[in-house]
Amino acid sequence: MLKGTPQRREALCELFWDVPDDPRGALRWSLSRLRPLLNQDGAERLVADRERVGFVAEAGAVDLMELRAAAANGLERLGAAELRRLLALVRGPLMAGLEVPNVPEFESWRLGQQEAARRLHLRLLDALVARLGDDPPAQAEALRRRIEVDPGNEPAHVRLVELLAQAGPAAEAEQQAKASARMLAAIGPFDERCLLAASRGRPVALPLPPEPPRAALAAEPQSIRFATTPDGVRIAYAATGWGPPLLKTANWMNHLEHDWESPVWRGLFRALAATRRLVRYDERANGLSDWEAADLSLDAFVADLGAVADAAGLDRFPILGVSQGCSVAIEYAARHPDRVTHLVLFGGFARGWKHGGSPALIEHVEALKTLMAHAWGRDNPAFRQMFASLFLPRGTAEQFAWFNTLQKLTASPENAVRLVDAFGAFDVRRRLPEIRVPTLVAHCRGDVFIPIALGREIATGIPGARFLSLDSDNHLLAEADPALPRFVEEMTAFLGS
Repeated sequence: MLKGTPQRREALCELFWDVPDDPRGALRWSLSRLRPLLNQDGAERLVADRERVGFVAEAGAVDLMELRAAAANGLERLGAAELRRLLALVRGPLMAGLEVPNVPEFESWRLGQQEAARRLHLRLLDALVARLGDDPPAQAEALRRRIEVDPGNEPAHVRLVELLAQAGPAAEAEQQAKASARMLAAIGPFDERCLLAASRGRPVALPLPPEPPRAALAAEPQSIRFATTPDGVRIAYAATGWGPPLLKTANWMNHLEHDWESPVWRGLFRALAATRRLVRYDERANGLSDWEAADLSLDAFVADLGAVADAAGLDRFPILGVSQGCSVAIEYAARHPDRVTHLVLFGGFARGWKHGGSPALIEHVEALKTLMAHAWGRDNPAFRQMFASLFLPRGTAEQFAWFNTLQKLTASPENAVRLVDAFGAFDVRRRLPEIRVPTLVAHCRGDVFIPIALGREIATGIPGARFLSLDSDNHLLAEADPALPRFVEEMTAFLGS
């Protein structure tokens, strides 16, 4: 249903039945139980032939599809009554209780769909809050509902405290400020002064996220496809936007669906997709790509990039490498100089932590791997904050909450550790003098996860490379990072038309 197209029977059998007794028989039995539930009132909604199984959405009402259609038409046009009706369709997390723990491909897709539906729910609540501006009690109730869905959103907490302070009594606002402070502190850093000011009735300039512009909504849908590598691993990729191509290499912890909506990546991705056809992919053992990938060598990651470029129909193209994706981009450009036009390398390294790393660094990474093996993807606030702080020491509570969700979506604890170990073995220093394409190397000055010295090493080794130092402490350029606009501007000018 949510895939939008009929699915092959073989693909469904491979996805849901691990034991090869009689998967087609199991699928037939499952369809026989679903038909009476879906094919009611004389309408045939579940359709199947010898090859495919599909759902005819036109023959029935699907709540999620109705919500998506309303959002695409503009929530700002709807009144409070209609927004409340739409919100009544949301009866809990999408596909809750439908977990299939032993099928990571389905689980990753299910969690991605669930997160996208959650964000749609938040947009509906934000629209209702805006619509109820002349009804403070109703607006406060809508904000409470929003906080239940997204407890890490600091502006929602502040606005709720503001409303309570304006309506009185003061004790209720103070109690809410304390409760909000506890909730936000459990997720990550926040500015308690804003809550304090709000509880005293002072205006605080922390607006709720506005309704995305229609142009951005039109660009959001992305078609996810799969490329198959020489060793049989399926790599998920997506293309968004129009114009000349730009291929972004995968970096650790990607999820095509989740990243497009994330408070970390969406600013960069939407800026790039506004002028280019942006092609992104999830690396092996991660995201929507195959988790059961035995080979995590540099050669395998380079083959993944090549498979995506071929599947996406790219002939000659620039590459944006991020973090360990820089090493992959460098190796690919050295092997295929005829296909790469430009390199943009952000926050990367030419040698992993196993090559020339100090004993203290190696001890630190080994300790991190041990923590990941036991705490990855679990509700452990201490680990969550420590891990997110490595990437975004200046991150917001919303961004820290996103990192927590991302852990659950992108990889198993075992794969997360395997990937850290694999990246430590990367070493492309010998390839640097071979790069002959125009290269821009960018790095944040305060990056503690991958120090700026490693970025300078890349720029020094590639003939004619330009080095761009950015005024930020973050490893990733999040949406609100002041360095993001400069990076986009410099990158756009460097790539040209």
